[in-house]
Amino acid sequence: MGHEKTLTGLMAALAGANLIYGPGMRESGITFDFAQLVLDNEFAKMIKHTIKGFHVDKETLAVDVIHAVGPFKDFLGQKHTLKHMKSQSQPQLIDRRRRPKWEELGKTDIYERASAKAREILETHQPDPLPESVLSEIRMIIEDAEKELGVDKEK
Repeated sequence: MGHEKTLTGLMAALAGANLIYGPGMRESGITFDFAQLVLDNEFAKMIKHTIKGFHVDKETLAVDVIHAVGPFKDFLGQKHTLKHMKSQSQPQLIDRRRRPKWEELGKTDIYERASAKAREILETHQPDPLPESVLSEIRMIIEDAEKELGVDKEK
């Protein structure tokens, strides 16, 4: 259920694969889980972000900030860190808040948050309608299959 899928997918992606198999699958594909699909979507985004690579230049290296702050000090409060942290991975389900805030907000684990997101998607998502040309093609495929199989539409 967890990040072992991220690690498995990341290793393959780093080796050059561009297909992630099994989103939403559990128990070696025996079970499909909508919450797992939501989790896997988040993990796939993180993998894609990593594979994209990172821009490295004088600004992003921040050697001057490193020297100014010094070893064993706080880099998180630096304006430079705040400026650049948004370009890093921004997960929606992984909770990076401190424990008191997490407890205050209900102490949900990642699977509970993914389940809630899956329910929200299933209840509210409105897919874009297919173009009429695609619908016509689908109808034609169905009609051809029905003729080939001798399906009587009148019954």
